[in-house]
Amino acid sequence: MKPDDPVNHPAHYTSNESGIECIEVTRWMNFNLGNVMKYVWRAGKKGDALEDLRKARFYLQDEINRLEGLADDMS
Repeated sequence: MKPDDPVNHPAHYTSNESGIECIEVTRWMNFNLGNVMKYVWRAGKKGDALEDLRKARFYLQDEINRLEGLADDMS
């Protein structure tokens, strides 16, 4: 596990048992899905877990809406 560094390696992103940092996964995703992953990854580690999960839900719903909008444009 990397040492805590609030800017480069925040503890709530580096404390996962996998030993990897959240950004190592999310950099391969679009903005919405990366945020979903980030908020699920850190749920309860920085503050209120419910708040983090609600934020994840917001970004997931935004991605669903985006994809549905794209699907509507293609028909």
